[in-house]
Amino acid sequence: MKWGSVVNSEVYQHFRAEEKPVIDSLNDYINQAQNEYRPILTHFLDPRQQHIAQFLLQADDMIKVKAEGGFAQAERKRLLFYPDYYEPQEKDFELQLLEINYPTKFVSLTHGQILGTLANSGLEREVLGDIITDSQRWQIVVQKNISDYLLQQVERIGKINVRLEEMPLTQRLVPNNDWELETVSASSLRIDTVIAAVYNISRNRVKELINAKKVQLNWMVLTKPDTELGVLDIVSVRGFGRIKLIDVLGKSKRGKLRCEVAVIRK
Repeated sequence: MKWGSVVNSEVYQHFRAEEKPVIDSLNDYINQAQNEYRPILTHFLDPRQQHIAQFLLQADDMIKVKAEGGFAQAERKRLLFYPDYYEPQEKDFELQLLEINYPTKFVSLTHGQILGTLANSGLEREVLGDIITDSQRWQIVVQKNISDYLLQQVERIGKINVRLEEMPLTQRLVPNNDWELETVSASSLRIDTVIAAVYNISRNRVKELINAKKVQLNWMVLTKPDTELGVLDIVSVRGFGRIKLIDVLGKSKRGKLRCEVAVIRK
């Protein structure tokens, strides 16, 4: 199947209106791989964006896709769209692992501090993969072409002097995995409803958190409590943790949706 330069309007109906630019961008990558008959590499995509890419390729028998983020459990991955004759290699994904060297005996770092420093260095989130830790050491997976820039630019994180060092991917840390699978019941897939159900708080409390800009959907500040969650969306709630929608299992006898979610609780 060939999508052409414009995505069929029916495709958009499966996703949120604000995801249209993502769909169009992914469609462009797929078209380029088809038209030039060669592998095409994306920036880092979050799980929801990866899900959209898989959806777009459901009926495509010309182009395949492989995802790589430096390790199997990575959330953020680069996708390689490629013709069926091609066999992807690890080097095709152009990943670089950076370790943050700092005085671990005297100070500690947080995910937020690291991400904030990287964002303030002038880089877009799309060139950065996962930030991983074993509770003491920290590493970052990045696009190889920005590695030298970060080595030169990042000398402090907060008030802490640091030094970035390139490491082979084979020396990556085994990250802490705090996700726990749970099944929850919710009256709808509205984000405020799901958050309330998972963390057992009122929807009014959730709306207060949203108004205070303490809720993110796929790493972007959420402003609309009635936004509906989709498969593999990740919601971050400051002070509470994170939620990933895995699947909708059906309805209970009372008409509520039974949702399988992965949850991190703080």
